[in-house]
Amino acid sequence: MIQISETAARKIKSLMAKRGLDEGGLRVGVKGGGCSGLSYTFGWEREPRFGDEVFEGPEGTKLFVDKKSYLFLQGTTLDYDTALLTQGFVFHNPNAKQTCGCGSSFGA
Repeated sequence: MIQISETAARKIKSLMAKRGLDEGGLRVGVKGGGCSGLSYTFGWEREPRFGDEVFEGPEGTKLFVDKKSYLFLQGTTLDYDTALLTQGFVFHNPNAKQTCGCGSSFGA
């Protein structure tokens, strides 16, 4: 399971509205790269792809995750940091053995 915090849900809804998306959700994933070995990816989708895991959060928000990425993201909570200098989505990932300073990559 992947959870979506209230703060992240509000930001997802706001960003979807800016893009004119009234349906769909945020695709999150993992790819090789980054200073710690793996990096998080984001994208907007109107619907899940075949084989995706779909997670629903507050306010009807949805996350779409491919099966390979889910292996690295299982148990994660997606949050949104509202601090002025560090604003952005944050993964609280229990599978990350190490993370980089900016939090955009991790090692498993």
